[in-house]
Amino acid sequence: MKKKRSLIFLLVVLILLLAAYFGLQTWNSSREKKAEEEEKAATVHVTDIDPDTITAMSFDVGNGEMIFEKEDDTWYYAPDKDFPLAQSYPEDMAETLGAVTADRELTDGDALADYGLEDPSYTVEVTEEDGTVTDIYFGNTTGDYYYVTVNDEGSVYTVSTTVIDNLNHSLDDMAQLDDYPSIGSGNLVKEVITQNGETTTYDSEDEDQAEDVAAVAGGLGAVSLSEAADYSVEEKDLAGFGLDEDSRITVEATYTQDDEEKVLTLYIGAEDGDGNRYVMINDSRIVYLISTEICDNILNS
Repeated sequence: MKKKRSLIFLLVVLILLLAAYFGLQTWNSSREKKAEEEEKAATVHVTDIDPDTITAMSFDVGNGEMIFEKEDDTWYYAPDKDFPLAQSYPEDMAETLGAVTADRELTDGDALADYGLEDPSYTVEVTEEDGTVTDIYFGNTTGDYYYVTVNDEGSVYTVSTTVIDNLNHSLDDMAQLDDYPSIGSGNLVKEVITQNGETTTYDSEDEDQAEDVAAVAGGLGAVSLSEAADYSVEEKDLAGFGLDEDSRITVEATYTQDDEEKVLTLYIGAEDGDGNRYVMINDSRIVYLISTEICDNILNS
């Protein structure tokens, strides 16, 4: 009987401890939720726009005028819709501009001119899908903040300079360049070069060509698509790069990747006068610059 009473006592203690634990958890959760609600209520919203509803943004924050438009959930650089725009940039910008918050709102402040807002340093225009346009004006800086006003409301806020930092990208920064495969002596199967109507083939199965195959594989493996001369070249402009069908050298490299044979087509054009040659790959419309030395290795010349 005594043993039974001890077990009952221990069970009651366990139940009380569990109740206290869950009660404490609930209390802590309630406190955290209340703190979040208080923080949210204290946040000064300069803009409060659902980024998914933003369909256009335009601004010039030091890298020239940037105009982006969204169609069918895809963002484009408006002056050149063929520009290979990496979607993460305008998406991040829309997130930033849709939720601009202020460190504080100035009350009984000076005239707009005193904050540099009569002639703003930067003007950002945001358009929503219903046609609503929001203009955000950035004036003088004060420490790590800009003086900001929206539309013609007259209210002046101090906003972190990171808002402008998040917009401050050049077109080169935002270009989505082509992926280039990993090619080397270990996976190059064959390279076929067509130049002036003549074809040269380097085949990894030909033991007599082992040295040549290693040389061209080294060239192919050294390619880095990091510098572009034109992001969306038009057919009529190809000749200026020596990349029209009559002028270019065509290189078809067959290689293995994940036990599957694939083909890379590389077009090599004229020299740029600075130690590079103009190059295009596959069906891309981007003209790249690759060193003449690497091109010579690819061509085994």
